Amino acid sequence: MRTATDVISAARQAAAQGDAREAGRLFSEGLQLHPDDPSLNAHAASFALSQKNFEEAIKLYRHAVELSPRNTDWILDLAIALTSAENFPAAIDQLERVEDACASMPRYWSIRANAARQNGDIEGAASSYDRCLTLQPDHPRALHGRARVALVRAEEEAPAFFERALAVVPSDADLWLGKAQALDAAGRLEEARDLTAQLLKQAPHWVDALNLMAQLKAAAGEAHVDAHFYEAARRQPGASAIPVAHIRHLALREEYAEAALVAAEAARRFPEDEFFALSHASNTGMAGDLEQADTLFSQLSQNTPERALQEGRHRLRRGDLDEAERLLLDAASHAALAQSAHALLYFVWRLQDDARANWLHGQDGLVQLVALPDSAKFLDDVVHTLGRIHDQSSFPVGQSLRGGTQTRHILFQRKERDLHKLKRSIEGALEIYRRNLPQADPAHPLLRHRNSDWSLAGSWSVRLSGGGDHHASHIHPQGVLSSALYLVLPETAGGAGHLELGRPPLDLRLDLGPFQTIEPKIGHLALFPSTLFHGTTPFAGKSRMTVAFDVVPVID
Repeated sequence: MRTATDVISAARQAAAQGDAREAGRLFSEGLQLHPDDPSLNAHAASFALSQKNFEEAIKLYRHAVELSPRNTDWILDLAIALTSAENFPAAIDQLERVEDACASMPRYWSIRANAARQNGDIEGAASSYDRCLTLQPDHPRALHGRARVALVRAEEEAPAFFERALAVVPSDADLWLGKAQALDAAGRLEEARDLTAQLLKQAPHWVDALNLMAQLKAAAGEAHVDAHFYEAARRQPGASAIPVAHIRHLALREEYAEAALVAAEAARRFPEDEFFALSHASNTGMAGDLEQADTLFSQLSQNTPERALQEGRHRLRRGDLDEAERLLLDAASHAALAQSAHALLYFVWRLQDDARANWLHGQDGLVQLVALPDSAKFLDDVVHTLGRIHDQSSFPVGQSLRGGTQTRHILFQRKERDLHKLKRSIEGALEIYRRNLPQADPAHPLLRHRNSDWSLAGSWSVRLSGGGDHHASHIHPQGVLSSALYLVLPETAGGAGHLELGRPPLDLRLDLGPFQTIEPKIGHLALFPSTLFHGTTPFAGKSRMTVAFDVVPVID
């Protein structure tokens, strides 16, 4: 009978030779023979982790630790597996248990920092990265992670952090991109643009760099911010990622006719990729060429959930409500598309006088304007802090803004203490909102999460400056609850600057107004389902400042 050591040696050799199936077979058979050998469990867990079989890795690491509870290396490996499986609280719990034993280990602090960062604890991540770098100043992962944390926290030293990391790992392309982003955030726009251009010269198909260049051009006030996409496609005609990014960029800017042209050309070059044919059809319809869009949708060969969503939107635009409903109900059955599909179904049901429209958005308590708890204690400081941030921000590419500025990255991950106070107050307001919601409903996109734990996902601030600045009608499908917190408001009259809920976006060509409008109040938070299209009416006068965020359920 093979010993556990023999199994480990043979399986590792098979894995090193690229035969993952044989390695997996050897580990499986070996564990049947030696189920309680701690080293075999740990090595099998390591192999499972390398194959991205996270649950199996966690199970095996747990057993190895049960058999050898003092082996801190395996506890750290278990934490890595838990982090990879996105079970961040469990990973942090394992790490906190062994802090005393591992406090002098750079690896420990790097792993803990990564778990904290993935869990949204950016301040904790910064602290752990700093502990790691105190012990080992040239730790590559910690240098990279600390630079990224400095960027999202908007630390003034962010460019220097990236330079320090690049001195150790000069070949890391993501660090060079991060440096360009940090230079942009620091207001060093020419340096950021020069560096981004160098990156695209070496890697024309790099989507993140293409998008950053578009943002930099927009910040410079250029009218045509997508010329570099065409140049990238010319230099690398076989890279399908370039037209994918270009089409998405144009669609976000509502330049649908040009997006359709790019998609048509890409469909000819990449006929096996249905994304381009679908993009050609959907953007043609968004641009208003309805008959051509009919033809293009009829020529599609694959019936995918994304096609159901896009064609359902087109059928709604065409007034074919029954077919639109059929397609959108199909799309809504897929979790990734459910929010977007329900947002469009709402218009179908309104036009049909279907009671489900009221069920989706009209129940008492789904839309609320909540006073922010204790706002008088900190609101002036928050406004001052955000004003300074907006002075260094620019118009965002691909957002709902029509004029104005929007903050970068995740607002509540920044280092300013005033913003931390604001977040805690918002969390209190969310509980007030929850208490006034209708009862839980497993079929409802929001109410199914009524009794779940909630967390804030994205967060940002917008400053509009009058003269017609406004938000176009849009949704936030990545959340279940959307928001608008009013911090600065101009004097307006006649509904100017009001929040409109339920007005269709222009491309749908529907004769429907908003089902509800909300008059903004300083220090108050408007909360409503994320399936509800919303926008603001244009206003004149002085500036207006808001904070917004998405609420997501915490999934165990």
